[in-house]
Amino acid sequence: MALTPARTMPGVLELLPLDQIAFQRMLDVIRRNYERFGFLPVETPVIEYSDVLLTKTGGETERQVYFVQSTGTLSAEKGDSVPELALRFDLTVPLARYVAEHEHDLSFPFRRYQMQRVYRGERAQRGRFREFYQCDIDVIGKDSLSVRYDAELPAVIYSVFRELNIGAFTIQLNNRKLIRGFYESLGIVDGEQQTLVLREVDKLDKRGADYLRETLTGESFGLSADTAQKILDFSQVRSTSLQDAFDKLDALGAGPEALEQGRAELKEVLGLIRDFGVPESHYVLNFSIARGLDYYTGTVYETTLNDYPQIGSICSGGRYENLAGQYTKSKLPGVGISIGLTRLYWQLRDAGLLDTGKSTVDVLVTQMDAAHMSSYLALASELRGAGIATEVVLEGGKLGKQFKYADRAGIRFVIVLGEDEIAKDVVTVKDLRREDQFEVSRADLIKTLRVELAQAEVGR
Repeated sequence: MALTPARTMPGVLELLPLDQIAFQRMLDVIRRNYERFGFLPVETPVIEYSDVLLTKTGGETERQVYFVQSTGTLSAEKGDSVPELALRFDLTVPLARYVAEHEHDLSFPFRRYQMQRVYRGERAQRGRFREFYQCDIDVIGKDSLSVRYDAELPAVIYSVFRELNIGAFTIQLNNRKLIRGFYESLGIVDGEQQTLVLREVDKLDKRGADYLRETLTGESFGLSADTAQKILDFSQVRSTSLQDAFDKLDALGAGPEALEQGRAELKEVLGLIRDFGVPESHYVLNFSIARGLDYYTGTVYETTLNDYPQIGSICSGGRYENLAGQYTKSKLPGVGISIGLTRLYWQLRDAGLLDTGKSTVDVLVTQMDAAHMSSYLALASELRGAGIATEVVLEGGKLGKQFKYADRAGIRFVIVLGEDEIAKDVVTVKDLRREDQFEVSRADLIKTLRVELAQAEVGR
């Protein structure tokens, strides 16, 4: 019988255990910080009705959706056709459906976090995934939502990435009202044309000024060279401090109502971010940030690593006025951010910025003689009872082989309990990282290991 080759489809991330631990640690850090700011967990089904999922998407998104065929058994039980099903492609549309469906059972403002896999039929290429984790937070209001929440989210971003400790980062902010108001002042008043220009401006950092200028003056847009240059000059504005951000906003001069609203909102948000405890060095004004998605209406964010701009945005999001409008007549404005963790993890590892994780096992108890198995198991139970994760070698073998196993599994501390140790009521503890060992009495073992493990954690 021929063997079936063991393989995975392109576009999925499957990790070895120590790498998975590093990935899981990032999930834990994000979850801990989301909860620290008072966000509540939510999970939604992987599969949604396709007519619900695709209510407000474009053709490009629909081409990336994985549709799910219902089983014949289910069809027979229902006695009629079953609505087409699809895998979720993000967490925002399911959130809109969730809030609309449970609106009368939720407390508003509704503060939720969601950390789950999503699925997109991406073209297989380096660093692009078909199955990946998104880690989202959103605040949803009923009828209205203060712009102060727009300032809170950068504080969450700062808390998350400071603890992840992956290098210096900057949170970049802009406001869609400000951008649209500026376009109106240039005579670009058609909403659809504004959206198309926004999408091109959002690519400025990736494609450069020359590309943007040529695109805006080309046949598709037909803008004058003067108008294109003004858009380019506007889009290249960056602040260097909080006061500089205020100065650059004032330098825009008077403008249409949308511009005035956007400027006022940005000033309030920027000032409050400081009050939330985010250092000025970690957030800036960037007039090129637009976010290509149509549903953003106000503040927008992108976060980048200072030393690795080629990685692109590692966290993005913004304000939307009524994302759930296709499901309910209630007005449910909100603001949210998303971390695409799978892609971020892959990029950081590819750039050499991540180490493998520390094993979840603290101690390995070796087997010197099967006759003493009851002693090994009793010792392991004692350690576990003290909160020390412990594995016991159950099949024996040469001691050197057991040490090698511990090293490959990432277990730092190994305990040897042989005839001599049992006779003296001590154990030998070997630290594989420091490549040394010491004896300790059974009575002092737990206390000693706790000290060693705490020092090992500090030294990571």
